[in-house]
Amino acid sequence: MLYYLPNRARNTTLRNLRVCFPDLSNEEISRLAKESLTSTACTAMEMGKSWMLSVDKTYSLITQTEGFEELKQAASGGQGIILLPPHLSNWEVFAIYVCQNIESTFMYQPPKLPALDRLLHRVRSRGGMKLAPTDQTGVSMVLKALQRGELVGILPDQVPSDEGGEFAEFFGEQALTMTLVSKLVARSQARVFCGFVVRLPKNAGFKLIIREADQSIYDEDLLTSIRGLNKSVEDCVLMAVEQYQWEYKRFRRQPDGKKFY
Repeated sequence: MLYYLPNRARNTTLRNLRVCFPDLSNEEISRLAKESLTSTACTAMEMGKSWMLSVDKTYSLITQTEGFEELKQAASGGQGIILLPPHLSNWEVFAIYVCQNIESTFMYQPPKLPALDRLLHRVRSRGGMKLAPTDQTGVSMVLKALQRGELVGILPDQVPSDEGGEFAEFFGEQALTMTLVSKLVARSQARVFCGFVVRLPKNAGFKLIIREADQSIYDEDLLTSIRGLNKSVEDCVLMAVEQYQWEYKRFRRQPDGKKFY
């Protein structure tokens, strides 16, 4: 329905896919758009389960893992860890799973409704995760967590404020990209990983995948580092293009001020 009925999500998905994958045919773009919108609908339907199930039952939704042992080993070494989960498949299930037995603080955008904010705190903290708002208080919280050698989670593909971002290529298109991760790396010498889950076919649960970020994210040059951030997200997306949240207006801010969507 999201694909066949006129709506913003469909239009944005098609626009993003055409720009990011210019070599694909119209038929291939249409197929990817349908699959992406289906995946987004699945994620929305799964939210109740990921929020309301017991922690053990949420853990059981992950039936395969790749790279998780490396993350746990790194987290046990006393060095701060920055974990970057893109908007790929079900990030709620991912976050709850990776925080088990690891001191973790995830940044989040507090909703305007106080009741929803309380719900998010309650359901996301079941596995021990702490939440830090996306403001100066939250930045201070995650920096202190990194200095204590803990893990912090930051969604890397959100459009930041003007003062919190610089333009860098994302799939060949200029995108306003957060500088926070690069600045945290410079101040804390943290190790950076990317992670996500892939929804498996035939109701077989999810596969959790953890990968170390592109090495250029550690570069002292800020622009090189944020290019490394976007490259890290690209590498994750290319592993499951159809499960990425393409209806998000990632390119709504342009360096020339022109309208993209």
